[in-house]
Amino acid sequence: MADRNRDLPEGRRGEEMSGYGPSMTSIVFLSRTTVSRIQWLGWVRGPFWDGFFMLSVLWLAPLIWLLGRGHEHPQDSPIDSVYLVLTAVFWIGHRVSSAYLAYCTSAYKPLLRTQRFRFVWVPLGIIVLVFAILLPEGVWPWTRAERLIALVILDFGLITYHFASQHYGILALYRVRAGQRRTRWAKRIDRWFALGVGGVLVFVAEAFAGTVFLQEIWLDQIVDPEWLEATYGQAQVVGTVTVVLATIGMLSLEAMGPAPSVPRALYLSSVSLVVGVAFWVSPFIFIMLWTVQHWMAAMGLATVVARGDPEPGPSLWYRFWHGVSLRPWLLLIVLGIVSTLLLPVMEIEAVKEGERYGERFIPALMDVLNNSGVAPTLIAFAYVTAFLHYHLDRAVFRLSNPEVRRAVAKMLVP
Repeated sequence: MADRNRDLPEGRRGEEMSGYGPSMTSIVFLSRTTVSRIQWLGWVRGPFWDGFFMLSVLWLAPLIWLLGRGHEHPQDSPIDSVYLVLTAVFWIGHRVSSAYLAYCTSAYKPLLRTQRFRFVWVPLGIIVLVFAILLPEGVWPWTRAERLIALVILDFGLITYHFASQHYGILALYRVRAGQRRTRWAKRIDRWFALGVGGVLVFVAEAFAGTVFLQEIWLDQIVDPEWLEATYGQAQVVGTVTVVLATIGMLSLEAMGPAPSVPRALYLSSVSLVVGVAFWVSPFIFIMLWTVQHWMAAMGLATVVARGDPEPGPSLWYRFWHGVSLRPWLLLIVLGIVSTLLLPVMEIEAVKEGERYGERFIPALMDVLNNSGVAPTLIAFAYVTAFLHYHLDRAVFRLSNPEVRRAVAKMLVP
């Protein structure tokens, strides 16, 4: 377990389309010929686009295997450079993508009025609460370090659930795109798979690998670390068998359904691949696959929703961003630039010094940030963006709400 930790930059995590699938009222009943066509063409945007963004693991895993050959540690191989680029372009870009949809597209403009609590007051509350927890000294009975540790542990739990919920949401989306009926049983099975395989087993794999956020401070007080070390071999077998059986079951149900979806089956397989390898590969490799899959899917979905942005009216703000939204690759470039520029700031709370990717881009800036008096403010800002992302992802993809379904209609209509 200790050897596996050698390759992992501490805290390198990404941040879902929230787990809310559209209700049956949003699905148009299709003719048998149309359903037969959609089950093969039921991609979110197309096989190449989905293959790159939604199913990134299926090309990234072979690439990692090729680049890592002949290297004992993946961080000493070209894999590290690939992850550096992907982190710079997609990590913070995916984090701000839901905020872009909420505040920069005219599709969501009506929701800022009708759902003010969800889109205005809760985000403001998150900002105030995080800054109030981290910045004042002498107000709280705990030191700033203790308060920060509590936020880190909370963040780890939210991230794990956040990623699993995205899996559920994407599985629901592919079901809709294929014209499948979403029965209560079908939704329950998807949720069990997403939360069980994509959530619980991920936590178990990280616990045995010793890579849970601040594991030595809290988890090791609950579970004996020596027991984790001694039973790691059994955990590998049990975890892998569980993933394989769950995947076979899900793929069998998909194949036997009235409108089996090839994209949905591929996405199921990609999730299982990530979780399955978590028990066997370096934690660095697992974290790379786990986070990149999430980041790229989130940014890809944001471009699909934004592309359906309606006419913005006279507002200069919405008219400007409307031109960006209608061009998916331009939006990706904008989000990628923002992500790269904010990387050093966000990494001030993410990893140890000497392991930060931002140091390779702007070393002098990282030195200034580390030694300046604004470091606590920047740490608070980083956690604000993380918690805002968790909330706004759930808000902008809350497809059980009719207003949200109208806003994301481009994503739902085949």
